[in-house]
Amino acid sequence: MNGGPALVSILRQGSNLIASVHTALDDSQLVRFEHDLVEQIGEHRSQGVIIDVAALDVIDSFAALTLRRIAEMARLSGARTVIVGIPPDVAFTMARLGMGTAEVPTALDLEEGLRLLAEHATGSHPTHSPSGAEPDW
Repeated sequence: MNGGPALVSILRQGSNLIASVHTALDDSQLVRFEHDLVEQIGEHRSQGVIIDVAALDVIDSFAALTLRRIAEMARLSGARTVIVGIPPDVAFTMARLGMGTAEVPTALDLEEGLRLLAEHATGSHPTHSPSGAEPDW
């Protein structure tokens, strides 16, 4: 993301990448984020990806589609994706409009997202996560 304050930060933590979206992104910024994140997944040979959307007040249909597409590209590159921090009112609206995250696992926060990735890496899959989402690895 070029110029001005960072709209998204992508940090490496061990074999995982953590992408934090700091503000609403327009469609072209979402496409750039998708490209940058997928490029870093390959560059770092990441095994897990967490996308933190806690700062977002709205996730529109294009953003939801982009998140699902990123997760699919990551999966094809050998990485698992967890989306964390969907605010309750945003989750409510997304569900009412049929804009879910499909089979991409979600978690309440970064800590739970890291736990889900760690459990997947060690092969100890939980029967369910505290958020109620069943990871579909």
